[in-house]
Amino acid sequence: MPRPRRPLWSTACRSLGHHAGKKSLLVNNIFVVLAAILFGFSRKAGSFEMIMLGRLLVGVSAGVSMNIQPMYLGESAPKELRGAVAMSSAIFTALGIVMGQVVGLRELLGDPQAWPLLLASCLVPGVLQLASLPLVPESPRYLLIDCGDTEACLAALRRLRGSGDLARELEELEEERAACQGCRARRPWELFQHRALRRQVTSLVVLGSAMELCGNDLMYAYASSVFQKAGVPEAKVQYATIGTGSCELLMAIVSCVAVERMGRRVLLIGGYSLMACWGSIFTVALCLQVAGVDEGWRVQARLTSTSPLPRPWQSSFPWTLYLAVACIFASILSFGIGPAGVTGILATELFDQMARPAACMVCGALMWIMLFLVSLGFPFIMEALSHFLYVPFLGVCVCGAIYTGLFLPETKGKTLQEISEELHRLNFPRRAQGPTWRSPEVIQSTEL
Repeated sequence: MPRPRRPLWSTACRSLGHHAGKKSLLVNNIFVVLAAILFGFSRKAGSFEMIMLGRLLVGVSAGVSMNIQPMYLGESAPKELRGAVAMSSAIFTALGIVMGQVVGLRELLGDPQAWPLLLASCLVPGVLQLASLPLVPESPRYLLIDCGDTEACLAALRRLRGSGDLARELEELEEERAACQGCRARRPWELFQHRALRRQVTSLVVLGSAMELCGNDLMYAYASSVFQKAGVPEAKVQYATIGTGSCELLMAIVSCVAVERMGRRVLLIGGYSLMACWGSIFTVALCLQVAGVDEGWRVQARLTSTSPLPRPWQSSFPWTLYLAVACIFASILSFGIGPAGVTGILATELFDQMARPAACMVCGALMWIMLFLVSLGFPFIMEALSHFLYVPFLGVCVCGAIYTGLFLPETKGKTLQEISEELHRLNFPRRAQGPTWRSPEVIQSTEL
């Protein structure tokens, strides 16, 4: 069973920076409710158009929420917990995958008669958000920098932090507000035109693309066939695939705990490196399996007759199937360590308040475009490369690890303003070294 995917629709519009994240999330659930109604009554109406329209609305809702939610969480969290709080989106995404796999079982809502209820089950999280979001405060950073309302910002901080000392955090927000004064919210295409955002945009494009091109979705797509060849009965494969989603959920929880201790760079480098390792072993296992099938066919041909025989289904190296199964689980675990969660918070941490909404939109659109291309090209890659189909994805994992190690700055424990200043120094290294001497005269003693 292929991995349940989130709909391909990154529609966080460019006016995102002018609207509150909380209100945007609240209004966004209207699309989910409308989609659930269309799904629920589509069978009685005998209209497949209602299903298509419902899928479109769910896609709009998913695209908007996956852009706004990490940004809202990252802006509202203190710097000591910003990474862990923002990565909670990855935990609930993985939880949604597992829940989709569970409710899709034939014993639950996977029965052909129950599919309208399965599709309409998106109503549950939509109603929960409509009921709970009004109780949540708005982002303090948005209230101060975008709205200029110091009192509302302080009230939101008190609701989020309690009755502790907020003077230091409010001072940091005022510094960021002063740095953004006189600036307007940037549009998505403007991110690619400013040299001051060169390092941020490059990191966003490279690591956002690597997340979708690293081959994790290939492992999900390949899991069912590998499970069947390893001897899992066809009726039980659906239960085995739940283990793949559970692996990602487990590691998302672990990485959420570890991100503020180990840092973003360590998790990304470790995740991509381990994925490259397990992908290499997975490729070797497939090669040995094919070699074993060929050897078994030749032995059968010599022992029986010289007439052509159909190739045997079983390999003479049966242990390679179990090795491939182990690599699938190990690769998904490695993906959950870093790439699955850390990549989603890059747009929040690497960009300032004026560029952050546009960066979230670019990041979301880029990742879904890459996923679309992988899904479209995977059958052709499998036909052309056969058991070497994972080799291109290995290259992506290696490049992701190398780029992270060489060019991505660590953001652990830093305020968003400190991150912006560090990236400004990286984008303008000569200015950071101080003014250069441009006098036409050269003093001999100074030259010496």
